[in-house]
Parts: sequence; C-alpha cells; structure tokens
Amino acid sequence: MSSTTGYGGATRWNGPSGQAWVQLQSLMDGMYRPLEDLLVGTVDPGRRGVLDVGCGTGVTTVAVAERLAPGGRCVGVDISASMIAAAEARGAGAEFLCADVQEHQWAADSFDTVISRFGVMFFDDPVRAFSNLRRAATPEADLTFVAWRAIEENPFMTAAERAAAPLLPNLPPRRVEGPGQFAFADAAKVRTILDAAGWAGITIDPVDVECAFPESDLVGYFTRLGPVGLALPDADDPIRTKVIDAVRPAFAPYVKGSDVRFTAACWLVRAQASAPSATYA
Repeated sequence: MSSTTGYGGATRWNGPSGQAWVQLQSLMDGMYRPLEDLLVGTVDPGRRGVLDVGCGTGVTTVAVAERLAPGGRCVGVDISASMIAAAEARGAGAEFLCADVQEHQWAADSFDTVISRFGVMFFDDPVRAFSNLRRAATPEADLTFVAWRAIEENPFMTAAERAAAPLLPNLPPRRVEGPGQFAFADAAKVRTILDAAGWAGITIDPVDVECAFPESDLVGYFTRLGPVGLALPDADDPIRTKVIDAVRPAFAPYVKGSDVRFTAACWLVRAQASAPSATYA
C-alpha cells in the first residue's frame, strides 16, 4: 500500500498494484492480522481522532474505529482510489479519504493519534510528509507505525524474485535507499526523518511477528504481488509456467502443513507531536 507518490506513485497504486491488493484483500487481511492486532492495541480507546496513513483496503482503520469510544473517529487515507473504494465497501464506522498524505492540506489539530501499518515507507520526501502529518496533529498526539526492517532480515519477502530472476531479467529492482518496502530499514535514518519533521520522544523497537496464510493461496500471492507480480503480465504463457515452476519450490521452507508461515521482521516506531515539557499558549 502507499500513501504518497513514491515507488511507482499514483500510477502504480491506482494500477496493477492497487488492483492486486483489492483482489487479494482477504488473503492480505489474514496474513497481516497479527500486525493489525499489534498496531490497533496501541491506540487509546479514548482518543477522539485517529488517522490511519496508507490504509489500503481499510481493515486496520475499521478495527480502530470499532475500538474507539462513542464520539471518536478514525479516518483512513491512501492514494489508491481502488483500495479506498474497497475500504468504503466494508460499510463499517470508519471514514476514508483518497489523497496524497505528503501534499494534502490537513486542518490543523485534526488528529490526536496517527498510525500506519506499512504505509509510510513510500514517501518521495519523508521529512515533508511527516511534517505535514505533524501539522495535522494536536499538541498531545501520538504517532505509531510499523515498517519493515532490513531486506536481509525478511527473506520471505524476496523469495519469489530471487527464484524468478533468471527467467525475468527485467524484474523491477528493489529500492532499499529510496521510496519502497524497505526504505525504513535503517533505524537511524527513521529517527533523523522524524526529528527533522518535528516529532519528539522517538522510540524504535524491533518486533518479530509470525504471519501466515493458506498454502492454497501461495501461487496467487507470488504471481500477483511484488516485483514478480508486476513483471508477469508482460510474460507469455510458457514463461509464466516456468516462473511458477521455479518459484513454488523456493517457498518450501515456509510451507508448514496447509499453511505458509514466515516471520515479519519490523520496527515498531513511536513518537509524540511535542515533548512532554512543552507548553502551548
């Protein structure tokens, strides 16, 4: 999911990537449920306004909305119109907005909590984006998000492209330095970004979360998502068959009975809109 114009931008997230997330939303909801539970559990039910950044198809937004006390509101924002449409179709008590977080003109003091599950690594200019979120936050607001740690710590995420590379020489490259899935792998970089954007009380803790989905969904997963999913639509049927035959065995270490299981190596990042000692007129 994405919340701004980076790593393929609006074209990508309103095209094949966004459509794949919508079509596989049940799989993805289940796979990342432990991370949803982790993030939702950090939200104080007494908060009045929560912003879910890069909300995708809205499962986390809805879960937070259900957690809040009467009068609280949770708004999910994403740049993908197709994912926002899917989120709105859930028909629950959350609100959804299709917008670029980095550029959107937020009303000041709109939210006392900002959260994100894998939605903040795609900013073209992360300092600008988090500064914009800071302006939308109340003085007492909390920021909490989950982002991937290093690519080397998440071999499941690159298993498909490593196995398919000999057959798909034009695979989109991973951008570990710029916007993309692993853009926040460096904790020092994340701290520098948030500090420059005006956030205080920054903590960055490693979390290892066990995720799973049905083995019957494995081929659909790796043929629709990630670099392989982006490359396969341009491949002919014989190459597609060869890719599936080459990639499927690469996931053998993760197949446990009827499930695919892997560890998501992530950061749990927290910050505050202002230092505890700050005062406001």
